[in-house]
Amino acid sequence: MKISIVIPVYFNQENLMPLYEDIERKLFSKADYDWEIVMVNDGSLDESYSVMKQLAVKDKRIKIFSLSRNFGSHAAILCGLSKCTGDCAVVKAADLQEPTELILDMVDSWKKGNNVVLAVRQARKESFGQKLFANFYYEMVRKVALPQMPKGGFDVYLLDRKVIQVLEKLDEKNSALTGQILWSGFKTGTIYYTRLAREVGKSRWTLRKKIRLVADTLFSFSTLPITLVTSVGALSFVGAIIWGIVVLVAKLCGAISVSGWTTLFIFNLLSFGIIMLTLGILGGYLWRTFDASRNRPPYIIEDVYKKGDEKNESIETGAECQFVKDNRGK
Repeated sequence: MKISIVIPVYFNQENLMPLYEDIERKLFSKADYDWEIVMVNDGSLDESYSVMKQLAVKDKRIKIFSLSRNFGSHAAILCGLSKCTGDCAVVKAADLQEPTELILDMVDSWKKGNNVVLAVRQARKESFGQKLFANFYYEMVRKVALPQMPKGGFDVYLLDRKVIQVLEKLDEKNSALTGQILWSGFKTGTIYYTRLAREVGKSRWTLRKKIRLVADTLFSFSTLPITLVTSVGALSFVGAIIWGIVVLVAKLCGAISVSGWTTLFIFNLLSFGIIMLTLGILGGYLWRTFDASRNRPPYIIEDVYKKGDEKNESIETGAECQFVKDNRGK
């Protein structure tokens, strides 16, 4: 039985060596399974890829892929899942905030018949701001998009081979991979753990990426944006009729001697804001439709490093692979 561990890497040069040592001590020593690690460099501009190559030379069970630029964690994880060869794959972050031994419990749950095993955060040893956003996001997802989302959310999960094949066929852009996993509806098990505080390095999970995640989740798995547009439009229409009747009656009764410029200005400003909000939401749907129609690959592999080779130069887009030679004839 072979277990794959997929690790997306983005500015994690200081974590990779301790991460490997932790995995080697807690997982590789278990002779019950055949292990492999698939690391994907998601366009890191630090020394992460160099450290990854050192690890690949050190241990032949490690496969590393380097993307041509930062495509995002969704694409990096999808790349790792498509390249792994295990009977199941566990997606693990490189920041050492999840206990490595948790993977053994997930594998045990998978052996009991679960196609998906979620490692759900029962508690978080993080800052108040991080907890606030996480709680808001997962509660919102549960209410308006995916009711099956665990209350504490999840980033670490195990997928059976059949689930991986489904995710590869979905080929959705501008979406949340965790949402796709829940949407697929496979038999799911749950393991609980406490998320640790990050001790080494700086998190690259910026506010912009958080807002992008919220938008991708809502547009991909919820009708809330278009429902919001419809509701705002309906309320504006009803309010305009009521306001028009009030003004007309007041005018006929002689209560309005001079038309108010301030009232007209506020009404026009509100109407303009509603129109722009509506166009923005509709534009979000239009952009996602256009992006999907271009059929661009979700990621491009620039380099694949294997033990014993100084450099394997390749360009791959997920569906096709083309090996190219440089001017030196390599």
